[in-house]
Amino acid sequence: MASSPSAVLEIATRSDPGRVRPHNEDSVLANPDIGLVVLADGMGGYSAGEVASSMATSLLGRGMAAAFAERRPDAKVADGQSWARAALAREIGRVNVAIHEASGDQPQYSGMGTTLVAAILYDHRVTVAHVGDSRLYRLRSGSLEPLTRDHSLLQEQLDAGIITSEQASGSANRNLLTRALGVDPEVEADIQDHEARAGDFYLLCSDGLTDMLDNERIAATVLEFGGDLDGCVARLVDLANENGGRDNVSVALVKVVQMFPTRRPWWVRLRKWFR
Repeated sequence: MASSPSAVLEIATRSDPGRVRPHNEDSVLANPDIGLVVLADGMGGYSAGEVASSMATSLLGRGMAAAFAERRPDAKVADGQSWARAALAREIGRVNVAIHEASGDQPQYSGMGTTLVAAILYDHRVTVAHVGDSRLYRLRSGSLEPLTRDHSLLQEQLDAGIITSEQASGSANRNLLTRALGVDPEVEADIQDHEARAGDFYLLCSDGLTDMLDNERIAATVLEFGGDLDGCVARLVDLANENGGRDNVSVALVKVVQMFPTRRPWWVRLRKWFR
């Protein structure tokens, strides 16, 4: 019998206001029962950013749980893509509309928005979606690799060769986003599928971490703590704060303990034996 995601995934999360910001506008949600992790970094005056990020994580969490109650994440839909991918795109669109409408209906929330990065682990794979500059990294065999690409002015300048990586590290345009959730009536999330393997680590984080720590330090910290995920996310947040803590910092770390094929109905499993 195939294992459920909660039996094969270890997940730890931590969110901190940092050393400069008066309150925390990040939000993190993990639902190991369906293999879902979501992280959002809100923006807007007063408490608007906090509202936007909280709406993003909670609404997406509820929407995906309902979608997976409807059908298996690996089920194929009309265009051949997985239900997990199709449902993720649908639910992100719904969340965007909800945040955008709340921003228009309540003056104190005018202009609010949020980044979003989400991962769903199922059937030997991980489906990743993101909007904005919150990131997801995969650590495999000691090598840290980004699986998302920032929706930011800085990234566009890097892609166009206008600035170098060294210049980017000190750029004043680091936090200028070209895409965010809730700002416009419609938004396009980048969604990708990747093979998952036992022993993989998946790190979701806000820019409060990546602006304070380089990739080498992040990778070294995950490797140092190994299976102690709670200790690892606490240390990453502490390091970001020790290096200045100029922004809220949020981290979600997932370890794939063993592989997790989706369980097929009994008639599908039986049919395989008579082919």
